[in-house]
Amino acid sequence: MFPPERFPKLLVGLGELSDDAAVYKITDDTALIATLDFFTPIVDDPYQFGAIAATNALSDIYAMGGEVALALNISCLSECLPPEIIGEILRGGADKVIEAGGVLVGGHSVDDKEPKYGLVALGFVHPDRILTKAGARPGDVLVLTKPLGVGIITTALKGDQTKPEHVEAAIESMLKLNKTATELLQAGEVHACTDISGFALLGHLSEVAQKSGVQLRLQLDKLPFVSGSKEYADMWLFPAGTENNHQAFSKRVHCPAGVAEEVERLLYTPETSGGLLAAIPPERLPELEASFKAAHEPLWVIGEVLGKAGDQLIELSR
Repeated sequence: MFPPERFPKLLVGLGELSDDAAVYKITDDTALIATLDFFTPIVDDPYQFGAIAATNALSDIYAMGGEVALALNISCLSECLPPEIIGEILRGGADKVIEAGGVLVGGHSVDDKEPKYGLVALGFVHPDRILTKAGARPGDVLVLTKPLGVGIITTALKGDQTKPEHVEAAIESMLKLNKTATELLQAGEVHACTDISGFALLGHLSEVAQKSGVQLRLQLDKLPFVSGSKEYADMWLFPAGTENNHQAFSKRVHCPAGVAEEVERLLYTPETSGGLLAAIPPERLPELEASFKAAHEPLWVIGEVLGKAGDQLIELSR
């Protein structure tokens, strides 16, 4: 429908290079990044819900290596909601746009019984600095900038089965912008990048492997998790999206014998406002670890890129 030869300025769209966001070339030095995301409440506090939804939407700009410029509200909120609750949701989103260095310029709302909120987000990146899922190379190191597990904690929260300290840790992670992480990554060579969200760690890794034509090895003992997430996995409090992801991606993943089933399923559990997953050349790792440490930003080395992909795209290693 939109072949590249007819739309040469569409650098990333719905074709083979479909990615976390669309990218459209404006000039030789500037490309526009466009994305949108919204969802239903995952926490009780309306301000935090709005802020998390906005952080999650803005994350796609950072996953493409860009800077946030503009945002528009998407709100589906019932007229029966108290005005102060609606105001808090919108205030949470606006504060995150400001923190990202962007401008909130309007939006659209409809009356809906089930609340939903998010953003259309626009950003800019140099055409030569676009990060996609498609560039991972054999020998690259895989790094992650946020811990995993917020998805199972927010699911447990809905069932009133969480400890307050676990919820607090999950919310803190979801509220953290990927802005600084992108800036540090973009200070040097990056071969591939994505953010971890609804398809979970293994789903998004599968996309990187498939688009890059490589196989990935993931070190299970090096994966970071939000406090409490493994506890709720032991209780089997997985959301429905976990099974959906498992059915969609498990044929691409080799899981060795002896790995607990609940640990494996945790890697298929959807994340909200997750961190960036990047493939970088190994020689850059010491400099990158030093820069993240100096900026008081977390960074975990979780795996490596192997050779050409076969039927299985991801190898889980104990």
